[in-house]
Amino acid sequence: MDVDYRLAFEMAPVGMIVSRNRSMVDCNRHVCEMFGYSRELLLGQSFLMLYPSADEYERLGAHMAPILNAKGLYSDSRIMKRANGELFWCHVSGRALNRDTPHASGIWSFEDLSSQRPVRAELTGREREVSARLLEGLTSKEIGKALGISHRTVEIYRARLMRKYGASTAADLVHKLLAG
Repeated sequence: MDVDYRLAFEMAPVGMIVSRNRSMVDCNRHVCEMFGYSRELLLGQSFLMLYPSADEYERLGAHMAPILNAKGLYSDSRIMKRANGELFWCHVSGRALNRDTPHASGIWSFEDLSSQRPVRAELTGREREVSARLLEGLTSKEIGKALGISHRTVEIYRARLMRKYGASTAADLVHKLLAG
């Protein structure tokens, strides 16, 4: 049986992007629908346009590179930005085609989590990063290590998140983050 790989790419149940040096070389229709851009507007562009801020784009790129280099794979849930400016939770998974140069080329999948996890509170970029890691079940020390900040700084961000979400405990915060 002959497989039409282009059709499989287009019809995949998740958004898919082929990248080169953190720019989009190809994408499927699902990505266009999810982010609200036409294919023509995405191709050749930096992934930066899909992030809430340039700061988050830079920090996540720096965070991903050693993981891609070591494992060849990377996966997380993070807040991304649609063309209309709306922020939404998205599960992102990727594979470097060459682990020695992890950003040189890769294949990435994007799954919109907004129906299960709406973004309701106005969060800073760092608060979004801390909340994403809290949802992964990481401790303040583990989050601090992953983000290159002290665990005390993580605790300050966690306290801010608890105030913004009206949470009384860390477990309550995680529950409210999951519920939006």
